[in-house]
Amino acid sequence: MADKTRSNIGESSDFGCDHYRRKCKLVSPCCKTNYVCRFCHDEVESHPLDRANISRVECLACGTEQPIASTCTSASCGVIFGRYFCSICKLFDDEDKGQYHCDGCGLCRVGERDKFFHCSICDLCLPKSIRDSHKCIEKMSQANCPVCLEDIHTSRMVSHVPPCGHLIHRPCFNDLIKAGFYTCPICATSMIDMHELWQSLDEEIEETPMPSEYGDLYCNILCRDCHEECLTQFHVLGHKCSKCGSYNTVRSKGGLCRRQALGSDVGESDDETTAGAAGGEQ
Repeated sequence: MADKTRSNIGESSDFGCDHYRRKCKLVSPCCKTNYVCRFCHDEVESHPLDRANISRVECLACGTEQPIASTCTSASCGVIFGRYFCSICKLFDDEDKGQYHCDGCGLCRVGERDKFFHCSICDLCLPKSIRDSHKCIEKMSQANCPVCLEDIHTSRMVSHVPPCGHLIHRPCFNDLIKAGFYTCPICATSMIDMHELWQSLDEEIEETPMPSEYGDLYCNILCRDCHEECLTQFHVLGHKCSKCGSYNTVRSKGGLCRRQALGSDVGESDDETTAGAAGGEQ
């Protein structure tokens, strides 16, 4: 059995493991071995620890094994196992992280209760600052992070909520941005404000005119930011959405259309009128 407990059991900060500061071990009902926390157990054993079935703990100060409680039942000890204690989640923690138990999530969260609200549609605690602006996605927390594939609902990592509403672990989100990926891995919507980049593309396209034989070509596109379809001028550097100005677009139905075949209103084009240049999806 691997003992993750620190060797010096003197000061409060010396109790616990790399994951939690606490003064007790959990007696795992599955393998009858004692670990400071479920993460210590799962790192060693070939099966996960079912925290719901834990009913006993071992005091790290006196070694007494006993039913779960907030303090040691030994008359000669009486140590408090953790300044935060949740009898539902069987969670002990000596560090103040603003912990609170959320009945909606069915587990303990960190960050102070008064700063969060539970969205029953998303099935997740979210910051109150985005209560009226976040996009609800049913049971969105009951999915894995699209980058690291770890379960988001029970993860200890903070999650980021991009405008599209799909959850991504914040460290995974930061890694995506650093690597130059600015769109959601699930729906391809822009995850950050791209206004300056779109402006830069406007200038670059203006300075790079297409050859005359391509100058009056248009194509149908689907915008992945506003989710609208429109007809826009064809350019090898990018296709700008006429609805929201985004360049986060993909070619849609039909081929390329020439300006003279479209009439005065480009938006009312005949999709069957195509040019001889290469068309289709790209």
